[in-house]
Amino acid sequence: QVQLVESGGGLVQAGGSLRLSCAASGRTSSSYAMGWFRQAPGKEREFVAIISRSGGSTYYADSVKGRFTISRVNAKNTVYLQMNSLKPEDTAVYYCAASVKLRIGVNMRSADFGSWGQGTQVTVSS
Repeated sequence: QVQLVESGGGLVQAGGSLRLSCAASGRTSSSYAMGWFRQAPGKEREFVAIISRSGGSTYYADSVKGRFTISRVNAKNTVYLQMNSLKPEDTAVYYCAASVKLRIGVNMRSADFGSWGQGTQVTVSS
């Protein structure tokens, strides 16, 4: 089991940037593919991005492609989500999650992830 803690959320104006971090403890994060999801008020949790164990493969939701970048530093057991050109519709609670699945892609579901962080709020003002 791995424990995940997100940080870096906050309030930012449209067009601005934020970098979220996800620190893993317990079993090393390099044993997992790591993903980011988000959930806006009144909406279902949605997939944002995922990165493979080695960091060599990344996949993004169409809504964030070209604006968000997922990365990881396994030596630090940390995964990042760099968010640029933020829009009001990016406002949500962002969750970090760990998956033992070997095959990953853009169709990842919440059920594919066994460990979750508590979430960090991102608010983008217009």
